[in-house]
Amino acid sequence: MDAPVVVRRGETDTHVRLKRLAILWAQKQSYSACAAEVTLPQCRYRADVAAYRPQPKQPGITAIFECKQALADLRRDNCCGEATRERLRSISRRREVLEKHLRIHYPTLRTGDSLFPEYDSHDFSAIGHHGYRRVLREFVALQNRLNGGRKFESLVRYRCANLFFLVLPNELFCESEVPLGWGALVEANGSLALVRKPIWHDNGAETRLRFLQRIATAGTRQFNRALGITRDEILEVAKSV
Repeated sequence: MDAPVVVRRGETDTHVRLKRLAILWAQKQSYSACAAEVTLPQCRYRADVAAYRPQPKQPGITAIFECKQALADLRRDNCCGEATRERLRSISRRREVLEKHLRIHYPTLRTGDSLFPEYDSHDFSAIGHHGYRRVLREFVALQNRLNGGRKFESLVRYRCANLFFLVLPNELFCESEVPLGWGALVEANGSLALVRKPIWHDNGAETRLRFLQRIATAGTRQFNRALGITRDEILEVAKSV
């Protein structure tokens, strides 16, 4: 019985297909241990596909594959921290200047929610100022990116694997959109082609072993689901041993 690639709730057929192609490509490159939806050591993220390639008399090579089917999804995870923070600082200064002038020109915006007038807040949304709304939207978007959109950068910084690959449909590939240090695998004619090589990131033997253990755990969970093995059954067997 063939175990299917792990499918998350709400996941599209395209994303599942890219994960399957990534696993096939990895095995063709001698990554003999592969699994989908692997929780990674050293960080809070989960890899779409994780793979391990054994090497004689030395630690194996680890690789992470991230599959992206839409540009918005790709950009959400590909936030460059320092550049985004600098842009956020610039937008914050712009917001402060706008609010200063709006307080002067629209004194009626004061909400009167404090005992002391100098501490009153202002309802800037009441006048529908186009420029202020645009600045505020970008300010919130940048904050959200910094809080949750740094997956690619974090995976490299924490050296979660030796190699990192972005897996994309052919029409989505753009050189400038590929994260720094990552390789790019592009779907074409039902398979993946390596169009940009990744940079090697060294890490310790213990980190690679933990990575392999996470692959084994995810693979076991996948087969349990495919074969209908429940946690209650496992606990019952454990009690009888």
